Amino acid sequence: MVKIAFSSGLAQKAPGKDGEVLVTEKERVHDVPSPTRIMLQEDPETALVHSHESSTGRCLLTLLGLAFILTGLIVGSACLYRFFTPKKLYHGGMHFTDMGGDMIPMDMESREPYYLPHIDEEVEICETIAIISVPEPSFGNGGLVQILHDFDSKMTTYVDLTLNTCFVIPLNTSVVMSPQDLQDLFEQLSSGPYTTYLVHEELVVSERIDDVAELGFNVFSLCDGKDTYRMQRRTEIIGLQKRSVQDCFTIRHFENKFVTETKICKA
Repeated sequence: MVKIAFSSGLAQKAPGKDGEVLVTEKERVHDVPSPTRIMLQEDPETALVHSHESSTGRCLLTLLGLAFILTGLIVGSACLYRFFTPKKLYHGGMHFTDMGGDMIPMDMESREPYYLPHIDEEVEICETIAIISVPEPSFGNGGLVQILHDFDSKMTTYVDLTLNTCFVIPLNTSVVMSPQDLQDLFEQLSSGPYTTYLVHEELVVSERIDDVAELGFNVFSLCDGKDTYRMQRRTEIIGLQKRSVQDCFTIRHFENKFVTETKICKA
């Protein structure tokens, strides 16, 4: 009988070189944590904080975007409403005499007004602007002229629709009635022509304006694409001599209880 026995020392040895490599690699796999295990072992509270911060950031960006969109819609709607909403249209006329002053003779109202010069105009009025249309030949070229009094931007704009030209000057609130007062005046004129007097003013072109957007929305809507010039009153310019009449254009209009003859001259 042959007895086969295994040594306990041999039984503890690795089965071979290849076996040792496999065992070693297996042990390395078990010993070195994988990225997946590292992620799984992250603190749940830290992950929750990161998730909360990410959600908060996305919400803030969304709200900010919505705020910009709503602001644009509100401003755009307000501008479109003011520009496209039909304004109140009035028509009125005045007989006038060139008095060279601000007093009307007491017997003027007793005269027959038909031989006095006469001017008609239409005005569109809203809360802060008045657009006056002068149908008679203006600026010596037979074209129509619009005058915009903008109480928001404090600007007056003369628009020659034939020559496609704009002339702007600061609004003279001591002469130009407010939109509400103009409305009252034209309601009075609806019953018949008003007899009044003529005053004179002379404006001088000072410079060309390249960017009309800086003058406000209402001026921009009328003068965009037109040659636009800034003006000054001649009385405010020191040392400027009067020029020949050929360099000037004249328009008669009214935005008060008197008629104004405005002469616009090249410097």
